[in-house]
Amino acid sequence: MPDAVPGPPASARGNVARAATGNILEMYDFTVYGFYASAIARAVFPTGNELVSLILSFATFGVGFLMRPLGAIVLGGYMDRRGRRAGLLLSLAIMSVGVVLIAVVPTYASIGIAAPVVVVFARLLQGFSAGAESSGVSVYLAEIATRGRRGFFVSWQSAGQQISVCAAALVGIVLSLSLSQDQIDAWGWRIPFLLGSLMLPVMFWIRRSLPETESFARRVGAAAPSLRTVYRSLLASWPLVLTAVSLVTLTSVMFYLITAYTPTFGERELGLSALSSFVVAGLVGVSNFVWIPLAGLLSDRIGRTPLLVGAALLVALTAYPLMLWLVSAPSLTRTLTVLLIFSLFYGAYQGAMVVALTELMPEKVRATGFAVAYSLAQAVFGGFTPTICTALIDATGDNKAMPGAWLTVSALISVAGALVVARRRLLTSAPRPFAAHAAVVEPLGNR
Repeated sequence: MPDAVPGPPASARGNVARAATGNILEMYDFTVYGFYASAIARAVFPTGNELVSLILSFATFGVGFLMRPLGAIVLGGYMDRRGRRAGLLLSLAIMSVGVVLIAVVPTYASIGIAAPVVVVFARLLQGFSAGAESSGVSVYLAEIATRGRRGFFVSWQSAGQQISVCAAALVGIVLSLSLSQDQIDAWGWRIPFLLGSLMLPVMFWIRRSLPETESFARRVGAAAPSLRTVYRSLLASWPLVLTAVSLVTLTSVMFYLITAYTPTFGERELGLSALSSFVVAGLVGVSNFVWIPLAGLLSDRIGRTPLLVGAALLVALTAYPLMLWLVSAPSLTRTLTVLLIFSLFYGAYQGAMVVALTELMPEKVRATGFAVAYSLAQAVFGGFTPTICTALIDATGDNKAMPGAWLTVSALISVAGALVVARRRLLTSAPRPFAAHAAVVEPLGNR
């Protein structure tokens, strides 16, 4: 029987919570935009055609993801050179500008073409900052993790994002009960963004209290590595980055499908009320919050690969049949059932995948490599998922199960990536211990 693993000290728990706060704001803003894409389309992208306006709004949601690779290279390199704490503060500052701009942008009726230009610019800023936000938090948590608990520690990066989904859904429920659809379209959609703006001072105060990780401080010593050194090391690690992109594909598509796209899909394609759609999205967020840390903890016991391969295969085999069953007789009960099943699969995969990425990357480019892989998958696959799903449904003559087909494709890509990882033995069947630099801290190393 394995030795009992002590729980994390109070200071470690506090650092986990402080690191994840900015990540919560990032995902809250992304989720809120997805929730209110239809209202934003009518206010900022009026074309006279509801479908075209919606696709333009979702495309603007996705365009922010195109900036993620650039943000990953610039901010990830900054983190590998200047430190995890400094990079997390910088990404939060850039993110803040985008949040405020969307909250206060005038409508198309007020300033014409300048309105969509401002929103696109705000989304580009958010995408740039997000390029290294999630990766920076994950690397930070991996480097402060106590021995034998790295998967559990890192899982809180993704679990924290689910708090934002629940918060966004709760705001949506309150607005649905308090305002008419006309009021939401006119000004109510701004309220969630304004609430996000009010969180900014608290986020900065919390992040400023983060200590630098011992792993980074020990590696850097007296001289920080040059950006040229960081990027040269990243280029030499391109096979790992491509493998990591395939691993992230499923989680990037699945997250936005079962959260940000849910209210629009529920109302537009399934005929659910706005209130019902927000309730479903909120319950999915709660479910994700439960499964992700449990999967991270399980991956510390049995290894990352079994969860990665198993969960991805289950998604590939069930996604389209489950969607066909849902759209054959749409109802709140069926919608909730299908999305909670997807949530279980997502949580099992995500809890192992995020920590796996931190373990794949060489120490010199841990933040940059993780950020580039994560952002490329988000830019190519995940960020445009609402746009792709909407377009697929229209292109196939109103086949409302097509989001399941898109999810199947992403799952097969990730199955291939997980099998490559297993074949090359980049991840062991169970996590191996590394030489510790302190009594309870397990530093990362190359595998």
